[in-house]
Amino acid sequence: MKPLFNRGPSAIVRLVMASLVALALIIADLHYREFDALRSGLAVTLYPLHFLAALPSRLARNIENQVADKAQLRAENKRLHQENLTLSARLQRFDALESENERLRNLLGSAFKVGERVLIAELLQVDLDPYRQQVLVDKGTLSGVFVGQPVLDANAVMGQVERANPLTSTVLLITDARHSLPVKVNRNGLRSIATGSGLIDQLNLLHVPKKADIRVGDLLVTSGLGGTYPPGYPVARVTEVSIEPGKRFATVTAEPTARLDRSHEVLMVWSLPRLMEEGAVTDAGGVGTASSQHAVLEP
Repeated sequence: MKPLFNRGPSAIVRLVMASLVALALIIADLHYREFDALRSGLAVTLYPLHFLAALPSRLARNIENQVADKAQLRAENKRLHQENLTLSARLQRFDALESENERLRNLLGSAFKVGERVLIAELLQVDLDPYRQQVLVDKGTLSGVFVGQPVLDANAVMGQVERANPLTSTVLLITDARHSLPVKVNRNGLRSIATGSGLIDQLNLLHVPKKADIRVGDLLVTSGLGGTYPPGYPVARVTEVSIEPGKRFATVTAEPTARLDRSHEVLMVWSLPRLMEEGAVTDAGGVGTASSQHAVLEP
């Protein structure tokens, strides 16, 4: 039976029109960034959902900590006490080296790096897409977070902020295939570029000459080139050096030293140039007053 009244275009025409509108929105968002304000508004709206999704894991960790065995806590406390004594002894030596380094830099007429301000953030969500290595954290532009900001965990570099919303931020991990960072071999200063492989436990080093002095076990640290990451932070350790006939460069892979698949808290870092842009460095070379939620990490 044919309908007595024709109400609007057919289903196929409506599908085509909807597809064209969707494609136009994708192109506009990709090239013209017209929907950043809308995305930020949606991110604020979805923040309670992200918080509720992460709530069970938080509660589970709290319960696990509360029911821990007392003997285990005593042993852990003893171990941490011994580590604290060891680190305190090392810190005394670092203070002496820092003072000596500052004097030498003053003699050379170079400005001494006063340190970095850091903000502690907690993971809300991990992207389960095997081709995208990124996480969502619970700090955003209202806390001073900015796009391109370096992110670390307690061990090494984790990545950088790819997108910052008022209450949350998306962090692109160093193992993402889209990510690259300048590094150097801590042993001899050999420079290279570490790129993500798409695997959580592997980085690839680009354009390493076959005769380069690089070995399995070498520590890779940030070189400071490019201006994104402060120099000297650990990145990865070399796991394989392969030289194949017919190839111009050696094949070098490394394993990140950061706990990319296990860390629950991260550090959002402000390097010295960024602090100077924000007016946080005084004429005397000190750091200005920061928000109460910001910590200061002295080098």
